[in-house]
Amino acid sequence: MDIIYEKKGRIAYITINRPEAMNALGGTVPRDMREAFMDFRDNPDLRVAIITGAGDKAFCAGADIKGFNQQIDSGQAGGQPRASEEERIQADTIYKPFIAAINGFCLGGGLELAMTCDIRIAAEHAQFGLPEINIGLIPGGGGTQRLPRFVPRAMAAEILFTGNRMDAREAYRIGLVNRVVPLDQLMSKAEEMAEVICKRAPISVQSAKEAMLRGINLPLEDGLKVEREMIARVRATEDFQEGVKAFVEKRPAVFKAR
Repeated sequence: MDIIYEKKGRIAYITINRPEAMNALGGTVPRDMREAFMDFRDNPDLRVAIITGAGDKAFCAGADIKGFNQQIDSGQAGGQPRASEEERIQADTIYKPFIAAINGFCLGGGLELAMTCDIRIAAEHAQFGLPEINIGLIPGGGGTQRLPRFVPRAMAAEILFTGNRMDAREAYRIGLVNRVVPLDQLMSKAEEMAEVICKRAPISVQSAKEAMLRGINLPLEDGLKVEREMIARVRATEDFQEGVKAFVEKRPAVFKAR
């Protein structure tokens, strides 16, 4: 299997399982990942997903370059890639939280995948970059659009135009990742953060993500309208009533996603 999809409690684990190919986005990875994303999206018992790569060398090293070479040899390299609506399902089109546990090379499409996640935790040896420029290409999975939204434009330009890599500490310094930890603590840190989120009111968490994603590129006033829409939604939930009562009664809240 090119993707290992597991469910443990309220956490989904999506692991790219091509360690012999540095977990490149070839084989059945795109199809299997879409199926995992849709199951996670539609399963009411799952609240947070953790995406990682098999082994300790690579989270995902990007596209399968050998596949590009085959396209060139067959005369099919030109033109614009097409994707159906289903193929465009990504972590930032789903309002449940995603955490990327980055355990090595995070390059090209791998970095683009990580940038669709809400929280990124990197092992100390992780390497980041968008090297497409080195083979006469540009990022085609959202890299040119997401990166300047996450880091200063000048830094995004340097990464995009040079194709150079950066280490985990530099990625942390420019705000590309949330945490940098030793490799042997990577999954436990991701799980720790996932467990914290799982304890929060799920409708509120998902509404917060929806408000963030829908409003991020809007003028402030329009974004505030989205926020007010989300507030009205969560104030009508049983979980809101439970949260207030638990706070007043000084006890842990028991949220039921209602």
